[in-house]
Amino acid sequence: MEIVYKHQMDWISHNEGDTAQLARVLARHLNPGDVICLYGTLGMGKSVFARALIRILADDPALEVPSPTFTLVQTYETGRGILWHFDLYRLRTPEEIYELGWEDALSDAITLVEWPERLEDFLPANRLDIHLSETPGGGRLLQIEARGDMKDRLSLPFSLDVSP
Repeated sequence: MEIVYKHQMDWISHNEGDTAQLARVLARHLNPGDVICLYGTLGMGKSVFARALIRILADDPALEVPSPTFTLVQTYETGRGILWHFDLYRLRTPEEIYELGWEDALSDAITLVEWPERLEDFLPANRLDIHLSETPGGGRLLQIEARGDMKDRLSLPFSLDVSP
């Protein structure tokens, strides 16, 4: 069930399949230059969402998508160009992001960021924020908000048709 706001949307996920459905819907609207930030504590499903989105954009449901927790970044070829997947849990200072290819990612790729709060003021103003938290029944609440120019291009809710 979703509750709709002007540039916000709430999505309740009861399982990994529901989370993958949201990734499928979102994938239809992503273009190079888009930044998606995933917020949430350990175990909330950030990596589940990221893995689903990457597999959908790469059109490969069996694609091996390791968490970049130790490498901090992984890149993937997709039908829409390169996707950069950052996991910043182990980032020591926000400035370290530039050593990982941050500027290249922002210039011409879809950029997916787990633990974006580690970047502080280095986050771009134009982005899609997804906050994941636990629901009382053990599911997940994904609160989605378009920011900056993303508001103009990505009107929420987008089509909720999740058929392949």
